[in-house]
Amino acid sequence: MGTRRIGGAVLRQSWHSSHALLLLPIALIVVITVADLRTPEDIHLGPALVIAPALTPSFAGPRPTALVGALAVAAQVVIAIFHGGLATANHIVQIVTLTVLSVMVVIYSAVRERRRAQLAQVRTVAEAAQHVLMWPLPEQIGPLRIASLYLAAEDEAQIGGDLYAATRCDGEIRVLIGDVRGKGLSAIGEAALLLSAFRESAHRHVTLPELAAALEQSVQRYTADLEPREEAPERFVTALLVEIPDEDPVTRMTSSGHPPPLLLSPGHAVTVPSLHPSPPLGVHSTGGAEHTLDVFSFEPGDTLLLYTDGVVEARDAQGRFYPLVERVAQWTDSAPEALMHHIRRDLLAHAGGHLGDDAALIALHRTPTVPHRHHHGVLGHGASRS
Repeated sequence: MGTRRIGGAVLRQSWHSSHALLLLPIALIVVITVADLRTPEDIHLGPALVIAPALTPSFAGPRPTALVGALAVAAQVVIAIFHGGLATANHIVQIVTLTVLSVMVVIYSAVRERRRAQLAQVRTVAEAAQHVLMWPLPEQIGPLRIASLYLAAEDEAQIGGDLYAATRCDGEIRVLIGDVRGKGLSAIGEAALLLSAFRESAHRHVTLPELAAALEQSVQRYTADLEPREEAPERFVTALLVEIPDEDPVTRMTSSGHPPPLLLSPGHAVTVPSLHPSPPLGVHSTGGAEHTLDVFSFEPGDTLLLYTDGVVEARDAQGRFYPLVERVAQWTDSAPEALMHHIRRDLLAHAGGHLGDDAALIALHRTPTVPHRHHHGVLGHGASRS
């Protein structure tokens, strides 16, 4: 109900604002008509009436535009009556010209309105497809608070080649984030395949390397069966698998050519864990790569930031990459939702409002529910701290 009320309020506000703006062309018609009637007959201001219907489509639909056009033609008729009569050739030409131009503007407004409706429908379908392809991540899974962000590179698109998913398996959370080579519709099929394979296999395999090997086989089967043979060598997926136990303050990871995550700790500390990545999924046509398991500390109060390369490869007007580590060091104490808000605003500002590649991020915040702090397994920390 809350959403409907908000949507209704927005629509009402838009309706009132567009109708308020209609006063502008109407006032313009009145001003031009009065000015023309008060000037000598050898000065013709009537042709300026075309400005009113030409201005209206910028904020109103075809019907209001037709109304303004009719008022403009009527005003031209009034001017003709008071300045020499309707039979004069000059006034006849002005009336006919204004009528033709008003009709053309109305047709343009109708076409524009139809395309806008089609675009709105495409956006709705794209948003629905995104929810089917990538189920919205819950705000809380076990000891983790989660927030995610997806920015598609394709104009007016909601989906692309980046992907993420999370599932709970026997007292631990498993997360996948990946990036299919390419962007837009050409990458959606492979992204859907990988997400389906992850959801099906995440509960079947004991270790992350085994799960990564299963995903590798799924990508290879897809490439062999569905991809054109000449494009097969160019199709691959970078992926990062994350496993976070409920009780142990650690994170286990397996990377397939994917950028390492960032570990954000209170006090503006940012750590880049050292990973031992294998090649991207789909690179090996036979057999498969060996997948290494990396383990490092993930303490209560820390936030693990997963991202795709569309984030760090976003360029500004001078061609400089987005400095993710430097920027997120300002927001290490932010909640996951606030962190995503900061990054979205800052990333789009850096890239001039448009990304050259799809970008996805997930923030995983471990809430301080673990009663004791200890390390488990092999800890691998990078040297980068801000």
